[in-house]
Amino acid sequence: MPEPLGADGFGGVADAALELSGVDGVEVLLMHEWGGLTRFASSEIHQSTFREDTALSVRVVAGNRVGVTVTNECTPDGARAAARSAKEMAEVVGPDPSWPGLAPPADVPEVERYFDDTAGASPEIRAQGVASLVEACAPGCSAAGAYETLAGELALANTQGQRCWSPSTQASLTTVVTGPDGGSGFAETFTGSIDAIDPEAIGRRASGKALASPSPRELEIGRYPVVLEPAAVATLVGFLGWVGFGGKAYLEGRSCFSGKRDQQVVAPAISIWDDGADPRTLGTPFDFEGVPRSRVDLIHDGVFLDAVYDRRTAKEAGIASTGHGLPAPNPEGPFPLNLMMATGDAQLDEMIEATDHGVLVTRFHYTNVVNPIESSITGMTRDGTFLIERGEIAGPVRNFRFTQSIVDALSAVSMVGRDAELASEFFFSASSVPALKIEEFHFSGVSDH
Repeated sequence: MPEPLGADGFGGVADAALELSGVDGVEVLLMHEWGGLTRFASSEIHQSTFREDTALSVRVVAGNRVGVTVTNECTPDGARAAARSAKEMAEVVGPDPSWPGLAPPADVPEVERYFDDTAGASPEIRAQGVASLVEACAPGCSAAGAYETLAGELALANTQGQRCWSPSTQASLTTVVTGPDGGSGFAETFTGSIDAIDPEAIGRRASGKALASPSPRELEIGRYPVVLEPAAVATLVGFLGWVGFGGKAYLEGRSCFSGKRDQQVVAPAISIWDDGADPRTLGTPFDFEGVPRSRVDLIHDGVFLDAVYDRRTAKEAGIASTGHGLPAPNPEGPFPLNLMMATGDAQLDEMIEATDHGVLVTRFHYTNVVNPIESSITGMTRDGTFLIERGEIAGPVRNFRFTQSIVDALSAVSMVGRDAELASEFFFSASSVPALKIEEFHFSGVSDH
């Protein structure tokens, strides 16, 4: 099983690049990740894989010209060769008048994100988890999904004197269970330690939805009150991070929040922030430029406060970076990777009881952006979509296609769940979100199943 290179091991590699002469600055970024993936279908494991990826990115500055080279050879010789190659690029590329410089030295928050049980998880351990999930499913059900355990380290050193290193782990168990009558149900868990994963609970939850989902009725398209479980809410919040909270889009007027600072943009019950140092989330406590991450309030009591920034967009805005830089070269600008939504005081059952006629949504899929300025997205419901009548689940309904403005949806929130779950809409991020009751949500089409 691979081991982290460690702060000292990385330092020995990075120093070989930092000693490059005849330039104004050098930055070395290490991205090292390894882990296993166990896939299952028809309640049987059909694939077990392992991979390890190492990328050493060297950025060289000559005046305001910048060159970047990435190599898989994480050795002193590899770092030196990458630095020389990046120098050659810096000498021939056009000048960058907006170059913000390399990150200065800064203390990084200490967080516990590396768990030996996840880093050392074997195929046998993942297989046992899958077996427990399958055994917990109701008779006649068939489970498919994946159990993944990942470990990694992120490290950065530059000639300004900034040095930071952080190891982390991530585990996820996801399943879609099909019932004997064709209904389907979904459940998943994201966490840093496999000790927090309960395969039996995941199997019971997904199979329970599957058993409740046969022979769905078709509802007319239109606008309905909805109760969204956390997996569905994570889709809304994740896409809002993409179209709304990035500093580059915000400054260029392409964000749905451009020009709306200090304005009420969603319901007062909604507060959203990003905090890479929060113990409940995943990832590292510094960004890919070496800037420490800390809490950034984005929406408070429904009022938009600000976006997130990397060093380039922060220079343009005349502020300090919020620690949201992504690996260079990065034409898209910064994004929040550790979004969190404030919880409320409602249980999921209470939201259902408070709905006279509406729809319960377990999750969305095939989601994509329609209009970023309007924060409108489209996608499908899946694996647990139910009619709510007079405060009770009245049976399954055919999946809908939705076309909905995220801001409009969050403006119509009437109840917020008291418990948050960690979910991931994109491979590089995770959001901690509760369930929501939304009074109006637009379903624009009906699936044939």
